Amino acid sequence: MTGSHLTMKGTMFLSEKVQGHHRDRLAIVYVRQSTLRQLEHHQESTRLQYALVERALQLGWPRERVKVIDDDLGRSGSSAADRPGFQRLVAEVGLGHVGLVLGIEMSRLARSCRDWYQLLEICALSETLLADCDGVYDAGWYNDRMLLGLKGTLSEAELHLLKARMHEGRRAKAQRGDLFFTPPRGYVRGPGGEIVLDSDERVRDVVQLVFDTFERYGTINGVLSYLVAHGLKLPHRVRSGAGKGELAWHAPNRYTLTDMLRNPTYAGAYAYGRRKSRPSQSRSAQGSSRWSAEPDVLIKERLPAYISWDTYERNQKQIVANGSAHRGTPRGGPALLADLLTCGRCGRRMAALYPNGGRFQRYACSRASVNYGAPLCQSLSGPRLNALVADLMLQTLAPAALEASLQAAEDLELERATLHRQWRQRLERARYDVERAQRQYDAAEPENRLVVRSLEQRWEATLADELRLQTEHRQFLAEQPLPPTPQERAAIAQLASDMPAIWTSVDTMPADRQAIARLMLERIIVTVKDNSEAVAVECHWAGGVQTHHELRRPVAHLTQMSNHTALLERIGDLHASGHKAPMIAETLNAEGWMPPKRRATFTADMVRQLLHRIGISIAPHRGWVTRLKQREPGELTINELVARLGIPYSTIYTWIQRRVVTARKVPVLSHSLWLIRVDEAEFSRLRQLRHGMTIPQPFCES
Repeated sequence: MTGSHLTMKGTMFLSEKVQGHHRDRLAIVYVRQSTLRQLEHHQESTRLQYALVERALQLGWPRERVKVIDDDLGRSGSSAADRPGFQRLVAEVGLGHVGLVLGIEMSRLARSCRDWYQLLEICALSETLLADCDGVYDAGWYNDRMLLGLKGTLSEAELHLLKARMHEGRRAKAQRGDLFFTPPRGYVRGPGGEIVLDSDERVRDVVQLVFDTFERYGTINGVLSYLVAHGLKLPHRVRSGAGKGELAWHAPNRYTLTDMLRNPTYAGAYAYGRRKSRPSQSRSAQGSSRWSAEPDVLIKERLPAYISWDTYERNQKQIVANGSAHRGTPRGGPALLADLLTCGRCGRRMAALYPNGGRFQRYACSRASVNYGAPLCQSLSGPRLNALVADLMLQTLAPAALEASLQAAEDLELERATLHRQWRQRLERARYDVERAQRQYDAAEPENRLVVRSLEQRWEATLADELRLQTEHRQFLAEQPLPPTPQERAAIAQLASDMPAIWTSVDTMPADRQAIARLMLERIIVTVKDNSEAVAVECHWAGGVQTHHELRRPVAHLTQMSNHTALLERIGDLHASGHKAPMIAETLNAEGWMPPKRRATFTADMVRQLLHRIGISIAPHRGWVTRLKQREPGELTINELVARLGIPYSTIYTWIQRRVVTARKVPVLSHSLWLIRVDEAEFSRLRQLRHGMTIPQPFCES
């Protein structure tokens, strides 16, 4: 009797909710299983969900208006981000195409209150019903809305409860050392599930070599450089079902070596919970600090080891000592632009280097070289770039610029005065409201408790508002900088005139200069042009201003200079005109030529070296020519050919380099001379070449 009564009552209740305009729209059956394992081993739940189609038919929907959305089979309901079926369902409901949504239970639709309440709100706005095994619900009805909200909350709580149980189960298994995990390189899982050393001897040798090399060099970069220099690769097991997996060899990199050196498994310890990341952390922050915390479970002497535990702890201390305590700030070196330079080629940050025991400074883009053993991207000497940027900063800090800054400070002070006036008015208004509320309270008759209580509450509210406003005003005053006094203005003007002397003073510490550079500059983009001496410098100043400059860096070889061919030709022409080395050096300096090395001017010795490079370094010593014993008939020196043809020395030297003439180099004492084979026919050909009658072609003997 009771059962039939409930059935009749339920039928009557359902008929009140399901209306004709609902049946005119679609009825969607949402089907979901959380994992593929459930989909394979819990098929009864899937069948029950598909059977909801019959429930829609019983409620009066024709079969052609009943659709099934099963795109989310094997997907978790914890979030809507990875559920295209749920997103499609929400879109259809929002467009007003759906009259009824059916699910076996609310946990099938969503296990997140955020997604669940979003669906409820859209269903209420579009007048879409929801139904499960317990009944039909209208999200626009108060009682149904409350019941649906409770079911969604319970569904989300159930998910967290399941996760907590699984986590505690994993932790309990890990405390026994039985929790399964993928063995690191150099280890495999044995037939009984235990972790053993890799049976491949080469794999074991390479893994052991990594630790031995770190013991010898003491740095991860040293290990990487050693492996790259010797062409060594690291083993990697590609998991493919049961067994050890296919063995592959990958090029070493800094991240893999870091993981190996920080993994306590290689010291024979079982570790669980080493990676501690919070959802609020960014991916980069998680990657930089994922090994910083102690593991939740650590069982020593549980696994076969490559190194001892003492060696492992010593390695960790060494890695920490090699690292820097600060990032993006001055690190103690004297380089002015440390951590401010960006490579114009690859966009990476350039590092400050101090070669030769710290006697020199260089800036280098070495990140790819450090991490992957690749060639150095670009580098340049530090002093010249430091001098360029320092001059730019000193020009910015000129007295006129500081006067403009003082004028801007005065304008800012006027603005602050306006703000103070506004605050005074707000405080005055709050004080008036308090006094007015107090007068009203005092004027009320004490016997009229209803009025007195209301006036008392209003008075207390105005007092609270005044107190809050006073607190905000004090905070405002604390954040405002004090205006400079006349004495401070005079001191700033005096400082501006003495700024270059202060900058170059021995009492000024490098950290002070670096601090000024970081206040004035956001970054500097440096681009070395074609590995030559030309460098493009792009300064990004604080405030958004960008300036572009050209810099000449010292290079190691003359051939790196963009004008080295013209320089050699000029030296040859000056020598052919009868100038000695000292005079050639003075002429080059006067004309603005610069040597490739760190000097700014040429010297006589440098000119002699360049003359020797083009084969005429013995020209001042004519007696050397008479000592030629290997000289054959018809052979002339470059100077002799210059005298007979009346052409520049550089032209003949270019012919030798292009093999337009036949020449050979012979030793004379500690030097060498070029000898050119020339007969009468060759003289005629060379004269024609000189006057441009023919195009120079390589000369070959018949």
